Amino acid sequence: MWHFGGRQKGSMALEVVASSSWQTGCMPDAQWPLFDLQVRTPRLEIRLPADADLYRLNDLADLGVHEPSVMPFTIPWTDTPPPRRHRESLKFWWSKRANWSRASWDFTGAVFVDGAPIGVQGLMARNFGHLRTVETGSWLGRQHQGQGLGKEMRAAILHLAFDGLGAIEAMSGAFHDNRASLATSKSLGYVENGDRLMLRRNKPDRIIDLKLDRATWASRRRDDIEIDGLDACLEMFGVLPPG
Repeated sequence: MWHFGGRQKGSMALEVVASSSWQTGCMPDAQWPLFDLQVRTPRLEIRLPADADLYRLNDLADLGVHEPSVMPFTIPWTDTPPPRRHRESLKFWWSKRANWSRASWDFTGAVFVDGAPIGVQGLMARNFGHLRTVETGSWLGRQHQGQGLGKEMRAAILHLAFDGLGAIEAMSGAFHDNRASLATSKSLGYVENGDRLMLRRNKPDRIIDLKLDRATWASRRRDDIEIDGLDACLEMFGVLPPG
């Protein structure tokens, strides 16, 4: 809360009160309602991170995301050493807020278990209002891998896409040897949708594309995933016309 008090000749006292649920947890954020959007499962929660959370995510990445000998990402951000990686990561997160639009958005959520960040789960779309197609991307701290959390957080973000936003298909992809990611996708009903070459540490390698349609998701949908704070955000996702 900020309070500026005082009287000057010919003026009234000025009081400015700034409250936001992402800062205080006390009231909705009317100016940036995306900060109030949360997806919860019995095991975890996904929400946009506040600035303080970004530093915690940097600390988590410092502990490792994958074996150094492999690179699961098309952008090899984990190869960049601190503190440069810390700064680049902060710029990445801030750019997602600054560049949000109905025509091109990226809900890159932090994943929390018992209040501690364990990774990142993103949901992205271009022209979603017309195409109703989304893409996903994620990373998970190494100490949290092998516990089913990767599948759990993907299931959560797919619930937001299909149940919350009315998506008709979700796309994903992984390098051909990323067995864990490919297995997670297929366990959720994705099917292979071709392949393509992408640079991997400056060398071409093959990515397997995958697709999940709405009917397949609906046949496997869960009833224990909750979404809070979505109604105020629908226009920002391009689901509703501008208010």
